[in-house]
Amino acid sequence: MDALYTAVATANGREGRAVSSDGQIDLPLGFPTALGGNGKGTNPEQLFAAGYAACFASAMGNIARQEKIDVSDVSVTAEVSIGKDTDGGFGLAVVMRAELPDHLQGPAGEDLLKKTHAFCPYSKATRGNIPVELVIE
Repeated sequence: MDALYTAVATANGREGRAVSSDGQIDLPLGFPTALGGNGKGTNPEQLFAAGYAACFASAMGNIARQEKIDVSDVSVTAEVSIGKDTDGGFGLAVVMRAELPDHLQGPAGEDLLKKTHAFCPYSKATRGNIPVELVIE
């Protein structure tokens, strides 16, 4: 791969800080209450969900432009779950929810989501590593 851009961020654990090299991100990190934390601070799953949703929506826009499909009213929500894995560690799972307008319900929307999932860099990175479910709403 010939890198066009490289993001750089540093963190010191789930109860520390995450800081990007350009200073645009400077966030306190914390365990969510569901995992026994106090819920004060962003957690890695939220950051991953935000990045994946943004990337997926942009990838959809790219596919839509090529196919002359209007996706101006589309929104994408990523739900990133963390849980116990079969090896005793932790694993992730993702549900990608695409809120599509009426003209993209049914087969047209399903086709667009499949093409987007094949094109999106986050989807490529997760493929075969974590389950990703695509849902049209």
